[in-house]
Order: sequence, then C-alpha cells, then structure tokens
Amino acid sequence: MNPITRAAAALAAICAGIAVPSLAGADQEQTVKAFAAWQGRGQMYATGPTRATFVGSLSGMVFVETDKGPQNAGLMICPAIVDVDTTNGTQEGKGRCTMVTEDGARAFGEIACKGVHLVGCDGNFTFTGGTDRFTGISGGGPVTIRGGFHEFSLTAGNTINETAGGIMFWQKLTYKLPDPPKQ
Repeated sequence: MNPITRAAAALAAICAGIAVPSLAGADQEQTVKAFAAWQGRGQMYATGPTRATFVGSLSGMVFVETDKGPQNAGLMICPAIVDVDTTNGTQEGKGRCTMVTEDGARAFGEIACKGVHLVGCDGNFTFTGGTDRFTGISGGGPVTIRGGFHEFSLTAGNTINETAGGIMFWQKLTYKLPDPPKQ
C-alpha cells in the first residue's frame, strides 16, 4: 500500500475521534466506527537494489458512523513514508496525522501499517495529543487502508510521481478525553 493510503488511515482515525467527543463525558472512554475518503500524492524513489520509498501525504474528509448514518467529523492531512520491497511488493509505512474540526480544534495521531503495495495495509493508529477540546486526547485502534485509482508519471532522476485515492476505516477507534480543569 502506498504512503498516501497509510496517511489517510491515520487521519481518518483522528477525525473519527474528534467528531464524537460530545458523546462521551470527560474522562470516559468512547469507541466509534469511522472512515475517511482520501486523496494522496507523492513521489517514489529507488532507495536500494530491491527497495523503493514513497514520500507523500493524504488528505480528505473523515466521517463517524452514527444511528443517523455517517456524520462529517472534519478534515485530515497525513504526511507519510512507505518502504516497499520491490521483490515481493510488501510494504511498511508510517505517518503523522492532523485532524481539524469545523471549530478549529485539532487532534494529532500516528499510524503504522504493513501490507501490499498498490493494494493496502493494516495497522494501528494512536492519538498523540490535541488542541482546544482535544487537549489530552488518548487512545487509538486498528486501522485498514485501501487504495485505488493510481496514476504514475516519471520525472527526472527516475523519480515517480504517484497520485491515488481510497478509503481508510477504523472498526473500533477508542479515545478518552481528560476531565476539564476546575475553575
């Protein structure tokens, strides 16, 4: 799976956790189901005789599933790096994501996953902090990223530009917000 796909996964997780904090009371753990539709772009570089490295980012909208259907949770952006074994197509990637809600609150997270290049990856997402109402957010969960619509173009130095789109989803994304400070 390409780095764009991995980054999208991380970002979707962040968005999912951000969209529903109002459902959970402070200092209570909450689990949601979320997904993100993402678009990504970046470059692939030959980094060894049998290795290639993708460096890029994914961005898109994150949705949290509710009784009323999917609800917009915000926007995400995830810079990511993916290492690909060109002999068998396996890959490992990691990224850092920022999810931004309509009110400007941000949640940050990290994602790591393994899979098959141009197909997808499975891994874990972990919240690393936040701002405003997401200050002190913690938690995470398993994430799956799938990609498609890959477009490639060769540039100088045998660098390959890659553009793709896909979906990232969290079946069980858990988060916890600390109690607000007493005044």
